[in-house]
Amino acid sequence: MRTLSRAAILATIALALAACSTGGSGADADSLTINDTWVKAAESGMTAAFGVVTNDSDHDITIVGASSDAATMVELHEVVDAVMQQVDGGLTIPAGGELTLQPGGFHLMFMGIPAPLMAGDEVSVTLELEDGSTLPFTAVVKDFTGADEEYAGDMDMDHESMEGMDMSASPSPSAMEGMDD
Repeated sequence: MRTLSRAAILATIALALAACSTGGSGADADSLTINDTWVKAAESGMTAAFGVVTNDSDHDITIVGASSDAATMVELHEVVDAVMQQVDGGLTIPAGGELTLQPGGFHLMFMGIPAPLMAGDEVSVTLELEDGSTLPFTAVVKDFTGADEEYAGDMDMDHESMEGMDMSASPSPSAMEGMDD
């Protein structure tokens, strides 16, 4: 009987923890919205995802990771002095504020693209938050041209995988089409 009670208590705790980690009531993901999402078209190597994340809560919320079937790995990146680098500690969306993921600034770096991402395709992405909740969204793939940055990560990236990775702050007119939809 005593073993059964412990098992019941452990099962209840496990279910409660699972509810909290999947965007359940009160989870940070419930306080976030993401709009104007898009991914830069690319045939291979790397690309990036962008958008505006809004925090409607009364506390800061931190994105600690991201994933997508469109890449073998997704990292949180920023561009500083025309050098792209991984962000340590996550991306924080201030209470009642927003964080813009944009070319030339913070973005989600898609590495190891298994198949070409062509303009018009849709990509599923999931943001992972510090509290364990997640925020899934879909982004449309768009053509984009800009200036090349250097990559300052510790990954062994060859020049071919970086070719065409344009991340300047000025998207082409075709990249802006439909952004307000």
